[in-house]
Amino acid sequence: MKTLTIRLSSPLQSYGSEATFGRRMTGDYPSKSAVIGMIAAAMGYGRGDHRVLGLNDLDFAVRVDQPGKILTDFQIVEWKPDARKVTYRDYLQDAVFVVAIGSDDETIREIKTALRRPYYPIFLGRRSNIPTGVLQLQEFADDNPVSVLQKLDWQASSWYQRRLKKKESISVEIIADAKLLPDKRDRLVKDRVVSFDQRKRQHGFRAVATMSVSLKNPEFKGNETETQHDIVDFL
Repeated sequence: MKTLTIRLSSPLQSYGSEATFGRRMTGDYPSKSAVIGMIAAAMGYGRGDHRVLGLNDLDFAVRVDQPGKILTDFQIVEWKPDARKVTYRDYLQDAVFVVAIGSDDETIREIKTALRRPYYPIFLGRRSNIPTGVLQLQEFADDNPVSVLQKLDWQASSWYQRRLKKKESISVEIIADAKLLPDKRDRLVKDRVVSFDQRKRQHGFRAVATMSVSLKNPEFKGNETETQHDIVDFL
């Protein structure tokens, strides 16, 4: 197996959760179906292309390196002549995630190439949410997504790392396909792609599990601060 990591960062992100006409909420982290949609767009698959469903077979895990804060936007929609409604949409602000997908060498190579040169524009949950710059991709041989995310350096924004500079290590959450975390309690989420057809969009259930991992903070200043204080006291 080969694993590809994708760092997802943008001022605003939004990932499907409960939704009605008047309120569209967001999950706390990228859903597998959202990432599949991004990959399918990059590879040039249409919404009705049967190859989209094959992407459900990718092994999937996501690490929450920088949790986002909820922003609620509103829009006034004229849903029929002279009839208007206010609709609300939730977004994640300033979040950073690392997605890891696993598959055979050829599939990972094709996905990596497509994400470098996407056929259709890619976005993070909604069309208005474009990635911050070129996607940062890393490839790992003979390793599964969870194992990679347990070892990969912390990918939070530098300003966020500096904000936590007094902490030598940071605990982050990994959410993965349940089969990748067999010793953890699993739960069902409605996150398996059945159809992206706009007239009949459907999602099925898949099992996920969660774990926490401790990562080193490269901006840790605890020792330096103590040394500076010692010098000041000595002088």
